[in-house]
Amino acid sequence: MNIPALEAVIDKALVKKRKLDDHPLRYGASSALAGVYVGMAVVLMLSVSAPLYAIHSPWTPLVSGTSFGIALILVVFAGAELFTGNNMVLTVGALAKRTTWSDAARNWLWCWLGNFAGAAAFAWIVWRSDAFAGISADHQLFALAGKKMHLPFEVLFWRGVVCNWLVCLAIWCTYQLKSETAKILAIAWCLCAFVASGFEHSIANMTTLTLALLLPHPDSVTFVGLVHNLVPVTMGNIAGGGLFVGAAYWFAEGGRPQSEEKKSV
Repeated sequence: MNIPALEAVIDKALVKKRKLDDHPLRYGASSALAGVYVGMAVVLMLSVSAPLYAIHSPWTPLVSGTSFGIALILVVFAGAELFTGNNMVLTVGALAKRTTWSDAARNWLWCWLGNFAGAAAFAWIVWRSDAFAGISADHQLFALAGKKMHLPFEVLFWRGVVCNWLVCLAIWCTYQLKSETAKILAIAWCLCAFVASGFEHSIANMTTLTLALLLPHPDSVTFVGLVHNLVPVTMGNIAGGGLFVGAAYWFAEGGRPQSEEKKSV
């Protein structure tokens, strides 16, 4: 049974609600840090996989996937507020009636904006560092950004669903597992699965697409394309984490609300 994990997630939802209620600016700062950490993983992924992409290596997706795990490892172990993980946590909290759906919506909005602020700021720093100066129009960054900006709405939505299904499974595993090594392995493999398979993570896309826009870019990269991507991917991420992990485990474990008297945080 996963009841201890379920109770831990419920407690975490209440902690997040109280933190946002009591210290919204601090919560925003923590959200911005998560955006930065995911951005660091994006830059690492591009740095190690772009040479393989340039020679059309079939190993490009696997190398991209294995290098991306640092994103969630930093979020979980350093501590930061990630929108996609909160999709699961606040859904469970609302289903348990320890928090409300209004709390969930407020948290997701605040966290999404904070993640975007951090991701965009980090993309600006990378741009100013000249780490990607002089890259050609056929560089992996532009190819990736251009593709993400032009996929159909429904395709982006479902790719967002599967992506956050995997991300939230990784987070769920951190509540199930005791060993830090086991938690890191679970995170790394779940994130490898979504990146190597080409699914869509709204927060990772914030850095990828913003960086592509800041650099001298081909016509396929546009601000309208960024919006076109983030809207359905964000919706899909909410559904993937909230419905297919949060609500699914809540239902599978016979969902049991915890009273304030029984549980304290």
